[in-house]
Amino acid sequence: MTRHPPISHRHPAALTHVELTWIDRRIEHWLRFGHCSDEQILDDRRRISSFAPGSVFAFVRWASNDLGITVSRLDIVRAVRAGEVFQTLPFVRPGGEILLRVDSWPRVEHVLRAVDAIEALGLDPADAAPEYWRHLHHRITAGHEPRAYTRAQHSAWLKRRQVTS
Repeated sequence: MTRHPPISHRHPAALTHVELTWIDRRIEHWLRFGHCSDEQILDDRRRISSFAPGSVFAFVRWASNDLGITVSRLDIVRAVRAGEVFQTLPFVRPGGEILLRVDSWPRVEHVLRAVDAIEALGLDPADAAPEYWRHLHHRITAGHEPRAYTRAQHSAWLKRRQVTS
């Protein structure tokens, strides 16, 4: 059996690590989208998913107790490169650039529907334009209906990214 050193020893500053927990109907931390570059299973309820710099992922946190739901949160985060500034976020090490952050289940559902709509276009939400996630965040926060993501917007983003890379 080959033993691998812990993720933190293999890539100390290169990856962004997200701790995921699943205790049915109590604590549910999961990824809605994103491309993991590494994963470490800690036990039957916990694992750590790691993301390469520049990759985007959606992290959903939900928790409840005997009185009902206590946390409903969704963050769309860009993993940062070494030396870049970042925001801290629970269960995300070291942190990341938060493109979208919503609290409360109705807002989380709104974002999940937007993600579904992007996938319905045949696009990967992890590749969507970062400014779309910011737009979605601001419109939902203000209580306004956001514009839908379009293939034309995606095409413009891919061209812009190609020119700036």
